[in-house]
Amino acid sequence: MSWSFSGWCRGWSRPLLLPVARFLGRLGLSPNGVSILGLISYGGIGCAIGLGHPVLAGVLLAVLGPLDAVDGLLAREQGRVTRFGAFLDSCLDRYAEFFLFLGLAVLFHQRGVGFVGTLLVLFAFSGSLLVSYTRARAEALGFSCTVGILTRFERLLILAVGLLFGWILPALAVIAVLAHVTALQRMFHVYRKSRHGAAEARRPDTHDS
Repeated sequence: MSWSFSGWCRGWSRPLLLPVARFLGRLGLSPNGVSILGLISYGGIGCAIGLGHPVLAGVLLAVLGPLDAVDGLLAREQGRVTRFGAFLDSCLDRYAEFFLFLGLAVLFHQRGVGFVGTLLVLFAFSGSLLVSYTRARAEALGFSCTVGILTRFERLLILAVGLLFGWILPALAVIAVLAHVTALQRMFHVYRKSRHGAAEARRPDTHDS
C-alpha cells in the first residue's frame, strides 16, 4: 500500500481519537449517530462562515475535522461495521462539504467578492465531488482507488488554514485545481488497472476520500 499523508495522519491520531470514540459509545451513541452528529457540526461551521466569522469557522474545522474518523473507530470498537454505515458516512460527508461551500458562497455574496469567488466555490465543490465519485464508481466496479494528491482530509486542512489566516480565495484556488487533478489521477489509475485486468475486491471502509 502506498504512503499517503491522510493515511499517516489517521494512524497518528488514532490513539488520541479512540478515547473519544469510547466515550461517545458509553453515552449510548451508535456509529451512525456519531456520523449524524458530525454532519450537524459541519452545518454549524457552514453557518459560522456564512454569518461572517471565518476565523471561528477555521478553529471549529481544525478541531472537529479529525473527529471524522471517530464514527469508524467506534464501529470497529463495537463490532458494528456495516456496509450501510460506510454508505451513510460517505453520503453525509458530501453534505458536510456542501454546507462548507454554501457558507463560503454566502460569505462571498455578502462581501461582494463577485464572479471570481462564485467560480472558485463551484470549481472547488465540483472537484471535491468528483474525487469522491471516481473512487466510489471505481470500487463499485471492483477496483481499489485511493490514489491522488488531494483527498478529503487534505481539502479540509487547506480550507481550515485558509479560514484561520484569511487566505480563503487562495485556499479555494488550490482545492479547485488539485481536486480536479486528483479526479483525473483516479481516472487514469482505473484505466491502467482495467487494461491489466487487475480488478480487486474492495472491503467496506468508513473513511471516504
